[in-house]
Amino acid sequence: MSESSKFLPFALDTTDPEFRAARRALLEQTARAATDYLDEENDRPVEPSADAVAALARLHEAAPELPTSPEAILALLDTVAAPATIRKTAGRNFGFVNGGCLPAALVASWLVHAWDQNASFFVQSPAAVTLEEVALGWVRELLRLPEGTGGAITTGATMANFTALAAARHALLARQGWNVEEDGLYGAPEIRVVVGDEVHASVLKALGLLGLGRKRVIRVPVDDQGRMRADAVPALDDRTILCLQAGNVNTGAFDPATEIAPLARKAGAWIHVDGAFGLWARTAPPLAPLVEGFELADSWATDGHKWPNMGYDCGIALVREPAQLRAAMSIRAAYLLLGERREPTDYNPELSRRARGVELWATLKSLGRSGMAQLVERTSAHARRFAEGLQAAGYEILNEVVINQVLVSFGDAEKTLRTIKNIQKDGTCWCGSTVWQGHTAMRISVSSWATSDEDVERSLAAMIAAAKSAASSRAQCTGDCVETRQTRL
Repeated sequence: MSESSKFLPFALDTTDPEFRAARRALLEQTARAATDYLDEENDRPVEPSADAVAALARLHEAAPELPTSPEAILALLDTVAAPATIRKTAGRNFGFVNGGCLPAALVASWLVHAWDQNASFFVQSPAAVTLEEVALGWVRELLRLPEGTGGAITTGATMANFTALAAARHALLARQGWNVEEDGLYGAPEIRVVVGDEVHASVLKALGLLGLGRKRVIRVPVDDQGRMRADAVPALDDRTILCLQAGNVNTGAFDPATEIAPLARKAGAWIHVDGAFGLWARTAPPLAPLVEGFELADSWATDGHKWPNMGYDCGIALVREPAQLRAAMSIRAAYLLLGERREPTDYNPELSRRARGVELWATLKSLGRSGMAQLVERTSAHARRFAEGLQAAGYEILNEVVINQVLVSFGDAEKTLRTIKNIQKDGTCWCGSTVWQGHTAMRISVSSWATSDEDVERSLAAMIAAAKSAASSRAQCTGDCVETRQTRL
């Protein structure tokens, strides 16, 4: 503990000039530490060193008996935690569909924490609630969704899927005279859920949380790109939730919504779209045809921390008829002084909410319509360059590169996993593995505004060198190989 800290003990006079000077100095020191971290993004490996990870053992200690000064905490974070982070701020992190954090979003994030607003009710934060409402309206406009569509800002696509599917559950059971929020699922009429065979795990998790079951879904066969086959969709009715995918987590492919959605609407089924990153392709004119037909859905889930590059965390749930979402999520208590205006807590699962809508607003304000389109087009062009470069070097590209996702095989599973391990150890860039339709592959996800042409060429060279080294090596892949997972964190 720093004995000289002006922030201890707890009985502080925040009007004292000495306290305010100390607080300003602390915040300036924090800003320097953050700025230094960002300035080093191209000088350090993307993956932390083994020594940096081992140093995290210093953080494992018993709960402290005495207070610790903010200055000491800052020093510990800066010297121990920061070196063990994955360099997501660099333009060469391609392991997951992780966007970067735009400068405007970073600025907004700092202010959000300084403001310390609870964005659940207008009375608690008129500014946060207003900016959230504006941001949701902008998302609807950018994605060209139906007029009147409403929504909620959540922590990520998993909770966005959960939120939108809760509205679907409410609507389908209400049609049959059942109030699921009041009476639960015991004895409720049955709801069928239809998904593609390559449905993302976050949708299944949401269905499990909603009591609709992860295994009870009807799986529709997919084609060689992971797209739901329109000719294999079962008969639908008004007791069915149909989950379409806009952006397969491995291939980037889109379910054929123009073929499936009109039939589903005619049958009265609820159409939900899992579009964590793919929906944003709708903002880029050259790629927008991929997303045609998805506007016919009843609900959509997407992320702000993927392609818009807001920084973590932000998910967005959108529902064609907001009343269905409000019926599924609203809360009433005697101490909550609610008026007639829209209250965010009535549209999402949380009561206490960080004002992440401010950051989403800042991100979209910073980009504008044209900037959003450029971000999607540029990162997709980078993905095509990766595919071209690796294919020219003799490696197999397994998918049609339609947006920002590339799957590459470096030979058999052992060679591919060894190559990925070499790439991660090298540190120039970071990629992960997957198993897709029986193929072990390396997945390249290009999502960050910070990725430059130079980053791509530098990473390509590192990938090819790693693959050549893996091919010439006789070392066997051991238990520390990259684990195969399908993830979209």
